[in-house]
Amino acid sequence: MLERSASRQGMLALAEAGVADKAIGIFMDCSVYTVRRWIRRGAQTDDLRDLPRSGCPSVYAEEVALKIVAFYCQIRPLPGCGRWTLTWAAAYLKAHPEQIGVSPSKSTIHRILKDNRLKPHLSIYFLQITDPDFFPKMELLLALYRDPPSNLYFFDECPGIQILKRLTPDLQTNEMKKRLEEFEYIRNGTMDVFAFLHHADGKVYAECHSNHETSTFLDVFRRHIARAPTSGTLHYVMDNLACHRGYPFCELIAELSNVKCPSKKELDSLVKRVAWLQSQDKRIIIHYTPYHGSWLNMVEFWFGIMGRKVLGESFGGADALKAAFEAFVDEHWNGLLAHPFNWDYDGNGLHEKAVKRFTKLLADSAEQFDVRILVKMLALMTNLITDYFHEVQESTWNQLATTTTLKDEVIANLIERDDRPKRKAKAEKVLTAFRISIRQCTKQARKAAA
Repeated sequence: MLERSASRQGMLALAEAGVADKAIGIFMDCSVYTVRRWIRRGAQTDDLRDLPRSGCPSVYAEEVALKIVAFYCQIRPLPGCGRWTLTWAAAYLKAHPEQIGVSPSKSTIHRILKDNRLKPHLSIYFLQITDPDFFPKMELLLALYRDPPSNLYFFDECPGIQILKRLTPDLQTNEMKKRLEEFEYIRNGTMDVFAFLHHADGKVYAECHSNHETSTFLDVFRRHIARAPTSGTLHYVMDNLACHRGYPFCELIAELSNVKCPSKKELDSLVKRVAWLQSQDKRIIIHYTPYHGSWLNMVEFWFGIMGRKVLGESFGGADALKAAFEAFVDEHWNGLLAHPFNWDYDGNGLHEKAVKRFTKLLADSAEQFDVRILVKMLALMTNLITDYFHEVQESTWNQLATTTTLKDEVIANLIERDDRPKRKAKAEKVLTAFRISIRQCTKQARKAAA
């Protein structure tokens, strides 16, 4: 309803640009006959509204339809949470017609949402960017992926995999159309997977263990090094787990690189250990993903594939899962399916998206922020203003400035209620830096506009 006229204008614009009718139909998700009909109509008149037709006239005007959309998509049924279903929303509006002035049926709400291609019942997971230094870290990884060294490996752990056994075996129906799986299951413990993905050919070295303690990680890493080429530099991409940045790992890297490890006193902080592990003057170099940036690690693609092909099955115990996992890795993946993963993401538009998401979160749910995450995101915004100002549109910065002005008292109160003095002092310092940056941002935007 609300999009039809714009869609038809789009058809005419594409046709004028020389796009084939069939291609327009595919892009607009309609038949080629519909495209041709509206092209003919556009040549005859500028009025692209639907012609009068027989049947029951529309009950709700466009203004009322907008109210229904706003209610269903923007109002939550429970205090601060929940999502409507069609039946629930229809019943509620029938009981409370004063909410929007009408009480539409379930089918009417569904039709209006469908006409506008809205699906507010759906959701997907996402990782909010919270690392203040996310973008510099991402740029280092993207540079590495654009010109990858020959010995580049991606490492990660998948801990706490549940070993589930269904109470009855799976049943294949006579029609061979579906496999029936028993709903109830029993737990047989957990398993941890350690995996290394080779960038050059996509092959994987992986091990299953009952834990992911530091000693286990170090033993797995040592065994992988023993399989790696004996000449040339080895590069590893991994996340920021504590054992990946601890002094025992530094000692192992020094031993395997045949260099002297700095003393524990010399590497007495996380920053110093990370800097040494990332240093280029040794055989093994570690590259770290940003916090909340696991999607920048290519081995995550493989974990997704492995999970779908292995972990959904029924296993009587750890040995059964391990046997199936090793068969998949050694015989099926490395023997049949392995391939390099092509990486073409360049980060364009992510700066803008990060600012918009934070602005939206602040506007809708500032009171619900965890202080630790809020402080990290304020520091992230400060760094974006300082180093990436021109990567974000002026209107987006203006919206952030307006929202933070409105929510400044809420932010200050959240920090004031923090019961840890050191963390509170740090948060106040970050908030002060952010306020200064956002004022400078506003001045820059005004200067650019002038």
